[in-house]
Amino acid sequence: MVVLSFQAINFHTAGSSIAAAQRNYYQNSSSSVGIGGGGVRCGIAEESGVPAPMGQKTKYKDGIFEKAFMTLFARKMEKFARGGGEDVGKKKGWLDYDYEAFVEVSKRVMQGRTRLQQQQVVREVLISMLPPGAPAQFRKLFPPTRWAAEFNAALTVPFFHWLVGPSEVVEIEVNGVKQRSGVLIKKCRYLENSGCVGMCVNMCKIPTQDFFTNEFGLPLTMTPNFEDMSCEMAYGQVPVRFEDDPASKQPCLPVFCPVANPNSSLCPKLQP
Repeated sequence: MVVLSFQAINFHTAGSSIAAAQRNYYQNSSSSVGIGGGGVRCGIAEESGVPAPMGQKTKYKDGIFEKAFMTLFARKMEKFARGGGEDVGKKKGWLDYDYEAFVEVSKRVMQGRTRLQQQQVVREVLISMLPPGAPAQFRKLFPPTRWAAEFNAALTVPFFHWLVGPSEVVEIEVNGVKQRSGVLIKKCRYLENSGCVGMCVNMCKIPTQDFFTNEFGLPLTMTPNFEDMSCEMAYGQVPVRFEDDPASKQPCLPVFCPVANPNSSLCPKLQP
């Protein structure tokens, strides 16, 4: 999830612009990154301007930039998908991918792979989208400070609405300190369209947490709520071990997952 915003950074000028960005962020974050009141609608086609209620799939109207991002990720992942290969992604143009096609590629990546292997694929995809030396540059620009956590939270809202839907910056507590480094995803588009707990955990939550924490040096914890499909991202908060994470013990969502096993106490995709 992080890569698209990170690629937008010009390393030659970033050092001189960070201070200005910081001032602008603190001045405008409260009004520019929320939903409503001038906030980001995130391409939602619902008349209400907010995600559809549980049990209904939210309607989106994706533009050229959203479809370009979907294609970028899908083409990278296609190389690892069952039935895919080096030339599969070239069969579609930049505007031929939609969100359903992107999710379908994710499903094919999961086929025949263990939980850890799925997570490793996502890590390789994220690494492949970064310029050489990017993690080291990120660590210099964004050391694990309160400001870095709050700045990245603010970037997440406008840059990743195409992937997860509308979100807003919220105040959270990290190590006893209250800070605006949380991002509340109203109803995750990825989980809503896949209906799969395993895809949420293995293809998004765990690899994104690990990528920020281990590659970029900025801790991140993602806490999905499988009852309403919301999710809270907490920048600056060190994630717990997988075995201690409540998400690792989550059963299937039988109403939404077509291959769910209602009799199982654990989603099969979460097993080793």
